[in-house]
Amino acid sequence: MGFTIDGREIATTATGFLETIEDWSTELAELIAAEDELELTERHWDVLHYLRDEYVNNSGNQPNTRTLVKAMSKAWDDKSINAKTLYDLFPGDPSKQGGRIAGLPESRRKGGY
Repeated sequence: MGFTIDGREIATTATGFLETIEDWSTELAELIAAEDELELTERHWDVLHYLRDEYVNNSGNQPNTRTLVKAMSKAWDDKSINAKTLYDLFPGDPSKQGGRIAGLPESRRKGGY
């Protein structure tokens, strides 16, 4: 499995995660999201950029849903944000589906909340 962008083959694992994080681009994120029948909005991008920033700049940290709720509540200055809000954006699990679209490696941790 993989993607082709501008004639370049992007390799993925059997579960659809990028084999190389450096292959990620916003164009590729759009393709991955389209496969999941998601249209990325500004809020989707906020979550994706947060996930990438945490992974790249925080020793490979892959936040779980609870951490995402707290971070997005702060980022969007909205205390009513909850797990349902994020699952509405990423029905396949905000941290896992979001991480896949953000180009992160597959998380091996258990649980999601």
